[in-house]
Amino acid sequence: MMQFQGSHILSVAQFDREAVSRILDVAKLMIPYASRQKRCHVLEGAILNNLFFEPSTRTRVSFGTAFQLLGGFVHETVGQESSSLSKGESLFDTARVISGYADVIAMRHPTMHSVSEFAEGSTVPVINGGDGANEHPTQALLDLFTIRAEMARFGKGIDDLNIVLMGDLKHGRTVHSLSKLLSLYDNLNITLLSPEALQMPTSVIDSLENAGHKITITDKMAGNLQSDVVYQTRIQQERFSSKEEADQYRGHFSLNKQVYEQYCQQHTVIMHPLPRDSRPEANELDVDLNDHNNLAIFRQAQNGVLVRMALFALTLGVDEILHKHEKPVTWFSNKQLSE
Repeated sequence: MMQFQGSHILSVAQFDREAVSRILDVAKLMIPYASRQKRCHVLEGAILNNLFFEPSTRTRVSFGTAFQLLGGFVHETVGQESSSLSKGESLFDTARVISGYADVIAMRHPTMHSVSEFAEGSTVPVINGGDGANEHPTQALLDLFTIRAEMARFGKGIDDLNIVLMGDLKHGRTVHSLSKLLSLYDNLNITLLSPEALQMPTSVIDSLENAGHKITITDKMAGNLQSDVVYQTRIQQERFSSKEEADQYRGHFSLNKQVYEQYCQQHTVIMHPLPRDSRPEANELDVDLNDHNNLAIFRQAQNGVLVRMALFALTLGVDEILHKHEKPVTWFSNKQLSE
């Protein structure tokens, strides 16, 4: 079993199936705290430094929320211009200094492998919140948690599923990391649906095929959405050389209620890492699906808090003592009513 306590979380390549199962199981333990059924202050006094050198809403806020739900304090640095990196300081030096102020660090950076470089200088655990077009391991874990939770409604697990990954598969780090985790499971039928120019990298396809999964590569929606899960990604404009280049691919794979009813199965779950592009020229995931029971995108986003809570608990070694630090919730919360 992987040793979580004190470890960096940099890549899904660190995990075997047992380690992933442990993370997902601990994440499930966090549901009462995230839904305000109980409080847990097991990390009272601990400090998270949230270093986000690339724009982010969900990932940054959910890291902070996850830590605070466990009783910790959060300090944030947003944008390289707000840090000494803008003065030429190295990632190593920044890490060595900042880790002296914190108990754990969550970091996003626009350059591939930069978080790993930063971790080499850190004296506390570093969790990768996304490093350029490389990886997004916590997103992959929350995606897998979502797949497991959604499939449980239909009496299924993760093995033996039919999964469609659709959109910008070339630049989408979320689908790269998720695919690597799916390689740990058995007997999957995976359809890679994208424009030819935005196909999944060969290395990722190879890892899926080497795991024994059946892979279908296509650029047509018709006849290829009969699946348990459709995971859609947006066109990653920030990874293109220009907006005009990205615009060539917008709107090619719009999923709306009509398309869903025509091509998907009744139980097909729709996922998306967000943000979805709702501009008319893209409209990749139509708002007419907002009330559909199988639209999991908002449950998926909430699951990010659970998974990041689990990673904090595991890396800081408190996953076995959560119950000892529980307290009642003393305020009114609509979250409690929705459970």
